[in-house]
Amino acid sequence: MNIYSFEGRIPRIDVTSYVSPSASIIGKVTVGKNVWIGPGAVLRGDYGEIEIGDYTAVEDNCVIHARPGEKTVIGKHVTLGHLSLVHTGTVGDWAVVGMGSVISDFARIGEWAAIAEGAVVKNRSEIPERKIAAGVPAKVVGDINQDYIELWTKYKENYNSFANRYKENLKPLEAKQYII
Repeated sequence: MNIYSFEGRIPRIDVTSYVSPSASIIGKVTVGKNVWIGPGAVLRGDYGEIEIGDYTAVEDNCVIHARPGEKTVIGKHVTLGHLSLVHTGTVGDWAVVGMGSVISDFARIGEWAAIAEGAVVKNRSEIPERKIAAGVPAKVVGDINQDYIELWTKYKENYNSFANRYKENLKPLEAKQYII
């Protein structure tokens, strides 16, 4: 794993969480329980601070950072889609941040909010709880209903199981095992 201290800033990762060997965690980063951090993700707490809540999925190639002396907070049960970027923002519990989207400095994403794929939530913007936001810049385009919550709760349960499943079942292969 690529886990590093930086100038006395040391990551704290709960023993129940999984960090991909190709992910990088640097500095003051706190990772809660049963978090899954996918391949290529970069969490840099080199001069800011990052907090990842329990049961969150940080999917492949996400980037999380914070400005000097500031903090990025990702809540509990959050899904950060592939290639998403969160920079000095706050993402509320149960939120879904779509693939390739950007949460910019000091933006706030409410509980159970959904950010569409490729959306850009601009500096200091706020997406209220249980709202769907899309576009560049992101604007509220709809509401989260109970069917959405039930569906995404199931999706999130799958990623929640990944922390343990990856620890137990991810095995490197030797070339002779996959070259035909």
